[in-house]
Amino acid sequence: MPNDEQGSGKIPYDVIASIAGTAVLKNECVYELAGGLTDSLSLSILGKDSAGKGIKISRNDDGLDLDIHIIVEFETKIPQLAWEIQAAVKEAVEAET
Repeated sequence: MPNDEQGSGKIPYDVIASIAGTAVLKNECVYELAGGLTDSLSLSILGKDSAGKGIKISRNDDGLDLDIHIIVEFETKIPQLAWEIQAAVKEAVEAET
């Protein structure tokens, strides 16, 4: 994100997770994002689905790492799908941030 005259902006992780999740779900081989225990608790206790369900974001020296957990359609070629998802998420996050 370029710096403007008022300073640099910071984008919340849940916004990045939402952008990434939208990009992942556009692929027809992805059935859904796979949430973990915290996503299940959020749904059962709070009654709302997490926007970043199945996506974990962590900071590293070079930027951010996104771990994306998905459920795929039967007979999907996983390696090819992984490359497609990686490219789509990178493009979407870079374009929106």
